[in-house]
Amino acid sequence: MPPVETQFETFRDDAPFRLRDGGSLSEFTLAYESWGTLNADRSNAILLFHALSGSHHACGENPSIPIVGDLWQPEMHNGWWNDIIGPGKALDTNKYFIVCANYLGGCYGSSGPSSINPETGKPYGSAFPHVTAADQVEAQSKLLDRLGIDQLHAAVGPSVGGLLALTFATRFPERVRNVISIAAGYKTTVLNRLILFEQILAIENDPYFNGGDYYENGSPAYGLALARMISHKTFVHVDAFEQRARSEVKQATDSLAWYRVRDQFQSYMLYQGKKFTKRFDANTYLRIIDLWSRFNGALEGDADTPQELFERCRKAGQKWLVFSIDSDFCFYPEEQAELVAHLAEAQVEPMHITVHSDKGHDSFLLEPDLYTPHISWLLAQ
Repeated sequence: MPPVETQFETFRDDAPFRLRDGGSLSEFTLAYESWGTLNADRSNAILLFHALSGSHHACGENPSIPIVGDLWQPEMHNGWWNDIIGPGKALDTNKYFIVCANYLGGCYGSSGPSSINPETGKPYGSAFPHVTAADQVEAQSKLLDRLGIDQLHAAVGPSVGGLLALTFATRFPERVRNVISIAAGYKTTVLNRLILFEQILAIENDPYFNGGDYYENGSPAYGLALARMISHKTFVHVDAFEQRARSEVKQATDSLAWYRVRDQFQSYMLYQGKKFTKRFDANTYLRIIDLWSRFNGALEGDADTPQELFERCRKAGQKWLVFSIDSDFCFYPEEQAELVAHLAEAQVEPMHITVHSDKGHDSFLLEPDLYTPHISWLLAQ
């Protein structure tokens, strides 16, 4: 894949950027990458939102982001959607200009808890505010303004990115013609909120967490590893998990204080958790799962009902493509069915595709052929 460099846009307005929970930022930076060429009338732009622990580096090879440091591990160097983005692919760079930004609160170049607070000269840590889905899309709308893009050909998002694609499309309906939501939903279920709460507790109770102010005294690696282990079970179908644990002979050799790791499945999961701590920041993880935990499309769009929310999409003439994965344990197919029902109630007629896969939630990363024909069809309309 061709090399790509991360770009940065810093926003300093006369007034602070105010967030929905009452916090504010006097300035903020968004890290982003882009692929393809913006056409003369700037009508071929696609805004891509990444998943929970993903990054803005969706395509190509990027061996280094200097300000990110050691978190930019080798596994991050290749784009996470190389099989979807490129010439002749679903997001065809011969036709479209694709932009993907690292989320506000992120740890891959956008302003976040590990960034330097200009008012103190030290990392924000606990002082970095809570960020909602609405805040994220308001920030990215400013990036589109800076790039001179008034209307998107499409907003696209898998997983948590699908929640943000929905939020962008409903907060800025006139700025989006097509919406592609992959393995996401309309609002976070009680089950997911509980699973996410377990992860929050894992990090909060790490002795090194220190309320989020840990950058000078060692990170809460144990808590973050445990949080990742809790979430990893929902990303991979149990059959695929067993296959990976048997075939990828990567063992975590550390012993616990009393318990001895008994099999390759426990060892594989421990390995995955520890590996994750090398490439992600615990404070960023908390900001994004907090966003996810309380997501409700109507609330993020300042609407009283789902019908009121999606009527905006009907009036704007939006086309929607919604993907379910039948083996998904993270965003269950019932969640996409709820989204589709709300769209239909508002007289928006989505294309709803159920992908049959044994890969679970990670299917959107691993099986491009199951998604490409439908994405290409919608974008060509």
